[in-house]
Parts: sequence; C-alpha cells; structure tokens
Amino acid sequence: MTLTVKERRNKTGTVLVATGEINSETSGRLLQALLPLVREGRPLRIDLTAVTYVSSAGLRTLLVVYREAQHADVAVTLHGVGEEVRFVMSATGFLDFFETGEAEAAQAKAQAKAKTTATATAQAAR
Repeated sequence: MTLTVKERRNKTGTVLVATGEINSETSGRLLQALLPLVREGRPLRIDLTAVTYVSSAGLRTLLVVYREAQHADVAVTLHGVGEEVRFVMSATGFLDFFETGEAEAAQAKAQAKAKTTATATAQAAR
C-alpha cells in the first residue's frame, strides 16, 4: 500500500492529511512532508483518519516530528487516530507524546448537544 499526503493551510495552522500505510517504504516521504511544516512554526494537525497501518518506522517518524516540534515549540496534534493505529501507538507509549484532538471533539459534541437541548426547551416553553 502507498501513502499519500495532502496539506491544507488556514488562519490557525496547517493540516496534513495522510492516507494509506506508514511503513518503512513510506515513512521517509511523510517525514519530508512534515519537517518543513514544523519548522514554519505554525500549529500543525496531522490527520490520520485514513491511515490503516503504522509500522515501527512510522512510529520513529512520528517521534522525530515530535522532537522537532518540541525543539521549535510548535503544537502538533493528531486527529482521526483509528482503532488499530491507536492500539499500536498506545501499546508502545507513543500516543502519550501527542495531543489527539479528542478533547476538542468531545467539547464540540457537548456544545452541539447543549444547543439542541436549549432549542428543544425553548420550543417546549412556547
């Protein structure tokens, strides 16, 4: 399997979307895409929603990115970490290095639920 990477920039930072497998054949390309983004100094979100596999080479790549981000004082957040990738990253301790964006997602979900409840309450009061 191959790996494709696409980047999007917005006012708050850069999003790199990875699709495929991060393994010994593809991790170098991912590193070449990520390091310049970290060195720009803008917040970076790595979207792993469509990543199906991460090997030890992929974990090493993420560790290099983490260390570079720490050195540059750049926030790097992982998003869309699937069950298999999460298991590997958690079992090896790599998940502890990164913010995963789960708190943001939970907050957005709670806000949406609160808004729906408030709307229903207002309609019922009429």
